[in-house]
Order: sequence, then structure tokens, then C-alpha cells
Amino acid sequence: MEEVSNIIVLNDENGNEVEFEFIDLIEYQDHEYVVLLPVEDDGDGEVVILQVEEGDEDSDEEAYVSVEDDDVLTAVFEIFKEKFKEEFNFVD
Repeated sequence: MEEVSNIIVLNDENGNEVEFEFIDLIEYQDHEYVVLLPVEDDGDGEVVILQVEEGDEDSDEEAYVSVEDDDVLTAVFEIFKEKFKEEFNFVD
């Protein structure tokens, strides 16, 4: 049986590869957002939320872009917290 990996490798602003664990996909206001946790977590447990954008017409790949709107980030994070309140210990 093939093991499914939830590891996503993204390039940071310096072109370095960074591994993230895919935690969830959340739909909010007609957009999709991924919630990722850095594999090499420095202990703070902060997640990364990125908006999913369609890739090129010729490609099946998706693009992930930063979310600049703090209200959207907060709303998506609140949805995430509600869905995973039993699995994670959130600190306000």
C-alpha cells in the first residue's frame, strides 16, 4: 500500500526550499486557503495560511500566495481553530 505524504515543499523569498506539513484546506469567501505547519518548527507552533490560486492552463499545479488582508487571515484561522479544537491546544 502506498503511503500518502502531506509534505509540501515551497520556495521562500530567497529561493530556499522549505518543507511544510499540509494540515487543512479551508474555503472562505469563494477562495481556498491552505493551512501549513513548518516541518522544522522552532517550537512556536505557528501555522502558515496561504491562498490557493490556479496554475497555468497547461499545468495541474497550484500556486500558493501570501494573504495580505489581516481580516481574511483572522477569519480563516478562526475557522481552522474551530475545526481542530479537539486536536490542537490553541493559545490566545
